[in-house]
Amino acid sequence: MEEKMTFKVVNDEGKEVECEVLFTFESDETKKNYIVYTDNTLDEEGNTKVYASIYNPDEDETKLLPIETEKEWKIIETILDELQNEIQGKESGAEE
Repeated sequence: MEEKMTFKVVNDEGKEVECEVLFTFESDETKKNYIVYTDNTLDEEGNTKVYASIYNPDEDETKLLPIETEKEWKIIETILDELQNEIQGKESGAEE
């Protein structure tokens, strides 16, 4: 069984929230490391809320930094779309 990676953040209301790491990656384009995670809450449409931040994997205490450019968001959205398509393909039993 795969162990889930989790971490805690303090939200806007000052409450500690446990988040689950979905995946991390380094972009060849930006040379930055990104973390994509969820607090397992749902939006108005019932979809799981997903967040992304920049982080430095070499730091002892990880600080999450905001993603500031449209280009970076496009990179992350592309990867999320690819992963979602891959998952939906597996769920429907489709062979690649």
